[in-house]
Amino acid sequence: MIKLLIKVKPNSSRDEISIDTENNLVVKIRAKPIDGEANEYLVKYLAKEFDISRSLIQIEKGTTSRFKRIVLNIVPTKLDQIISKYK
Repeated sequence: MIKLLIKVKPNSSRDEISIDTENNLVVKIRAKPIDGEANEYLVKYLAKEFDISRSLIQIEKGTTSRFKRIVLNIVPTKLDQIISKYK
């Protein structure tokens, strides 16, 4: 189990994952932050981008915040592969 702190920017013009100057994951998504729509979209988008099942991703903390703690039920080597795509 791996925990990540990410910054989410909902209502963006396109979906995109990047790493900011402080080495935090920044995820821009097109979904609007209304009635949990952005959270559902975020999990679906991350699953697609990380090439893992949606059931392996949980929002542990921050469901109403732009800063979210995500739990990934993957092995650490898989995380290294994922992060290397965005550096």
